[in-house]
Amino acid sequence: MSFSVEGKTTIVTGAANGIGLAIAKHFAEEGANVMFADMDDESLKKELGEECESGNVRYFSGDLRERLTIANLLSATIDAFERVDILVNASRQVLLTDPLDLEDETIAVMWQQNVLNSFRLSQHVAKRMIKQSEDDTEADGIIGTIVNLSSIASTLAQPRLLGYSIATAAMDQMTRSLAVSLAPSRIRVNSLAIGSIMSASLQNSLKDADELRQDIEAHTPMGRIASASEIVETVQYLAAPASGFVTGQIITVDGGRCLLDPVSSPFH
Repeated sequence: MSFSVEGKTTIVTGAANGIGLAIAKHFAEEGANVMFADMDDESLKKELGEECESGNVRYFSGDLRERLTIANLLSATIDAFERVDILVNASRQVLLTDPLDLEDETIAVMWQQNVLNSFRLSQHVAKRMIKQSEDDTEADGIIGTIVNLSSIASTLAQPRLLGYSIATAAMDQMTRSLAVSLAPSRIRVNSLAIGSIMSASLQNSLKDADELRQDIEAHTPMGRIASASEIVETVQYLAAPASGFVTGQIITVDGGRCLLDPVSSPFH
C-alpha cells in the first residue's frame, strides 16, 4: 500500500507553530495541497510569507470557536484546491487546572478548544467528503481521512492537568465514535496520543526550567524529548492508503513514557 499523500488536499489546524506547523510543512513537502489554519495570523504570515497565492500552500486565520469561521475555512480550501481529502485536527490548548477553585474556567476553555472545535470542523469536512464522493462517479474505497491530535494525559491522571486530561480523554472517545459513525461513508478517523514531544506549549514551559526537562527525560524510557518532526510521518501513515483498514485507533507516540508509573511532571 502507498504512503503517498501527493495531490491530496489537507487542512491542518494549529498550523502556525509547533506540532501543527511541522505536520503541515511535511505534508506540503510530500506534495499535498495544504491549508495552514490557525488564529495566529502573525505567525502564519511569518512562517509562510504574506503572499501565498500559488503552488500547493495556502493559509487561513480565524477563530474556530465561531461556526462561521469553520464554514469560511472550508470554503477557502475548496476555492483554492476544489476539494478536501484529509483533515488533521492539531490545534489544542494546554492549561493547568486548580481542582478546588470554584472560579476556574480552564475545563470549559479546553473543552471548547480541544474537543468542540475539532468535532464541528470534522462534521463540516466529513459532509464535504461525502458530497465529493457523490459527485465523483469513479470514487471507490476510502473517500477521506481525519487525524486527531490527543495526549497521553487522557490516561494519566494528574490533578494539575485535570481539564486537559478530561478534554483529551473526550477527544479519544470522539475519535472512536466518529470512526464508527463515518465508516459506512468510507471515512477513516484515528488519533495520535503524544507525550515527550516538543510542542509549542512544552517549549514555553521548558524555558529556564532545567528540572522540568530532566524530570520528563527521566520518566521517558528513551531518555529524551522528541522533536515535532518525529511524529509527522506517523500522521502521514494514518492519512495515507497504507492505513486503509485502520480506523478508530489511538496511536501512542511517547518514547515509552506510558509504560512507566505516572510521571511527576504536569506536562505532556
